[in-house]
Amino acid sequence: MERMLATPADAEIILKLYDLRREAVMREARAWVTGAFWPSTAEEYFAVADNPADPHNAWLRQTISYWEMAAALVLHGAVSAELFVDCNGEGFLLLAKFAHILEAVREKTPGFLIKTSELVSRFTAAAQRYEITLKRIEGLRARLACQSAGNKQAAEAK
Repeated sequence: MERMLATPADAEIILKLYDLRREAVMREARAWVTGAFWPSTAEEYFAVADNPADPHNAWLRQTISYWEMAAALVLHGAVSAELFVDCNGEGFLLLAKFAHILEAVREKTPGFLIKTSELVSRFTAAAQRYEITLKRIEGLRARLACQSAGNKQAAEAK
């Protein structure tokens, strides 16, 4: 199958998406969601997502809705899927990060990461990028669990 070349308009959208990610609050939100927030269960996810008083609630909503909007742009043909997948990995990271609780979260919030999931199911390049990211996240989650267990044992030994 012949590859479709992205247009200059596609490139402009990708650059605008990049520019929006650099906004100070968005950068903080993304750093917290991708780095510090590792819910083990849907209940831990909802403790933040369903609590407007939680200081991280807005960050979680902002980050997830940003990547869902970006995926929707691809799904509706506003930007080249190949170019988007080549230039953006964070939406796939979020899907991979929450994969272990995805079904449980969707029981309460059926639209949770649905556009990103659709992107993965519709485009081979997106599926490949997601699978690579999922393996990386599973390895990271295992290392974090080992560190946590080691810290718990060290605290109990004191």
